[in-house]
Amino acid sequence: MTRFFLLLSFFSLGLSLFAQSRAEQLRDLLYNSQDYCIIIAHRGDWRNAPENSLQAFQNCIDMNVDMVELDLKMTKDSVLILIHDWTLDRTTTASGKPADYTFADLRAHHKLKSGHGIASRHDIPTLEEALNLCKGKILINIDQGYDYFQQVYELLIKTGTLDQVIIKSGHPLAKVKSDNPGVLDKVIYMPIVSLDKPGAEKMIDDYATIHPVAIECCFSTYTPEVERLLKKIRGYGIKIWINSLWPSLNAGHDDDKAVEEKQYEETWGWLLQQGALLLQTDRPKEMIEYLQYHQLH
Repeated sequence: MTRFFLLLSFFSLGLSLFAQSRAEQLRDLLYNSQDYCIIIAHRGDWRNAPENSLQAFQNCIDMNVDMVELDLKMTKDSVLILIHDWTLDRTTTASGKPADYTFADLRAHHKLKSGHGIASRHDIPTLEEALNLCKGKILINIDQGYDYFQQVYELLIKTGTLDQVIIKSGHPLAKVKSDNPGVLDKVIYMPIVSLDKPGAEKMIDDYATIHPVAIECCFSTYTPEVERLLKKIRGYGIKIWINSLWPSLNAGHDDDKAVEEKQYEETWGWLLQQGALLLQTDRPKEMIEYLQYHQLH
């Protein structure tokens, strides 16, 4: 019996080391690879589990997605939970704002809703639970979470996930530095820039001084100016992140057009041609298959 438990312990340790090496490998690809496309699952695998749920993230881990994106809100007692909207109505059985509830109240009386809008068995998760689930297994992108930058940083330290989490915002560099002195240089931070909006080039130039690993680039139309700015970002040695979620983020080269109309090259292929090495998608399974076919994943 003792030998059995010893073998079981070694087996568990081996699995743990393998999981940790997966996150380390992905981080290395993020920083160093120029021919591997990082796939980010928007709110997890929300077609098969409630969005921003632990199950949605576990599904992504199981299908070898590289990164999951999540959103944060804070409860009345300052617990960071995973919710996208400013109210709880659409995605949970509760109503009103997260700040109207203590976490204990939410956990005791409410569940996440499925994609059909009915109550599921899944709890509203905390950021800490998500970090512990994903630790060593997959990269994480915190989208709506900038308002809690310091609290997020403290949880990253607590859970040992500092090296696998990207925090992002659409704020100018001066504001981010002012809001987060002493923390900005300790996390992986990525700016969001709308390339077809005034001031885009200044934001790019400013952020180039701290050389982020990537810039999230949004554009509703593809113009010569957008093309020039994409080339400029690549010229700085900064990777390009593009969202394939819906047409207004990528000049009409979106997930549904790819999958539903079978126009993969006109959509995902086109985004790759613009230099994207990080693609956020609502169709992670299909995108993995597409990129593997092209030997990019």
